[in-house]
Amino acid sequence: MTFKIGDTAPDFEAQTTQGRIRFHDWIGDSWCVFFSHPKDFTPVCTTELGYVARMKPEFDRRNVKLIGLSVDAVDNHAKWAADIEETQGAAPNYPMIGDTDLSISKLYGMLPASASGDANVRTPADNLTVRNVFVIGPDKKIKLIIVYPMTTGRNFDEVLRVIDSLQLTAKHRVATPVNWTPGEDVIIAGSVSDEEAKKIYPDGWTAPKPYLRIVPQPR
Repeated sequence: MTFKIGDTAPDFEAQTTQGRIRFHDWIGDSWCVFFSHPKDFTPVCTTELGYVARMKPEFDRRNVKLIGLSVDAVDNHAKWAADIEETQGAAPNYPMIGDTDLSISKLYGMLPASASGDANVRTPADNLTVRNVFVIGPDKKIKLIIVYPMTTGRNFDEVLRVIDSLQLTAKHRVATPVNWTPGEDVIIAGSVSDEEAKKIYPDGWTAPKPYLRIVPQPR
């Protein structure tokens, strides 16, 4: 199954390094970053998991829960965590899902439905498409999907920037321009008429083109 932005994130039950969860219940009223890994003890993923652990306070501040998945057993994740802490300075401080039967990877379209085999003998190359980032909102809708190759480390600073944009635009009828960072000017959404905009922004806006209406970031 292929998912797109706006689809409901599939619910599931899974064993994690922090106990068994039902995904939607676990998310609750929070946002969620769900990111997947093809195999434990892989080098690029080792750097990613440690970096995200160090970033966790920033995600917490935005009411974002973190959860990882790897196509290996939970017990294996615990052993990997020691390597991550040793080499990256922090071990995962968020749950890691064990997907030994590939069911969640298939559910989210990261592996084909025909994929099979013991997770212990499947190689990273067998699971190379399990390199996704999903941002999921409190409404359980998918807000962002990014798929990375195995050889390119993910940019979680960019994921955090996108979450800032998503949370801002969910609250205010604006859009964020190229390379936007919090505090910079934004664009009045196309769904807002000029008449509505005058009520929302009585001080007016800058419009180099009628369709490009720029205002300070709402607070």
